[in-house]
Amino acid sequence: MKNFVQRSITGFIFVLVVLASILFSAYTFGLLFLFFSGLALIEFHRLVEIKLDVQFESWLAVLMAAVLFVSMFAFSANWVDYTVFAVYFVLLCIVFIAELYRKKENPILNWASFTLGQTYIALPFAMLTIIAFIQGTYNPIFLLAFFITIWAYDSGAYLVGIAIGKHRLFERISPKKSWEGFFGGLVFACATAIVFSRFEPGLSVNKWIGFALVNAIFATFGDLSESLFKRTIGVKESGTFFPGHGGILDRFDSILFSTIAISIYLHLTL
Repeated sequence: MKNFVQRSITGFIFVLVVLASILFSAYTFGLLFLFFSGLALIEFHRLVEIKLDVQFESWLAVLMAAVLFVSMFAFSANWVDYTVFAVYFVLLCIVFIAELYRKKENPILNWASFTLGQTYIALPFAMLTIIAFIQGTYNPIFLLAFFITIWAYDSGAYLVGIAIGKHRLFERISPKKSWEGFFGGLVFACATAIVFSRFEPGLSVNKWIGFALVNAIFATFGDLSESLFKRTIGVKESGTFFPGHGGILDRFDSILFSTIAISIYLHLTL
């Protein structure tokens, strides 16, 4: 009961802060998720260092992620053209070249962990800005729909899985997930998307349902991938930032693939 109360309070505050940041302005949204992106990378590199002999400065990975996020924000908001990414790619080259002079024992692992952190974490967080500015100006509706349909899917999958879940979805990686929960979560996500179709007619009801399906399916793969990562490292939770819920990666694992998928989906359907 104590853990349930703790989880409930943490979850409520988390949802409130995320929704408030999105609704208040593009800048509050950007600052909050820039912050989360940096913390997620710190968690990632700390966990990698536990299992592997990696000697890479996490602050440099955070700096690179910040440059990518700000560049993507400015590009998505139509403040600058694509040349803004030149700064990031120049810094990327410098990071790789610098490894030649550091004389560490495992330069390939250092390169690999840095690259994985940038593509697996920094890029998806940065691409949230594409969803935010998908129509050329800041429109919070798609960001709200993105997060709320994922939360609806997670809640539905949990409730249905607890009630009638029998057939394991991916027992080797996540023994508690079931096919019944997966399809139950899809129903919850689609129902949520239909509600959003009443507020944003730019997408038809069918396209909103497609939005929910793409979001939920890729959120599942994101969740399973983080479970595989933690299982490989040998930890139960990625961190302790959210009492009762674990770390940043535990709360945002669902978005790591779905952000990219939804960005592409919206570009194709709008």
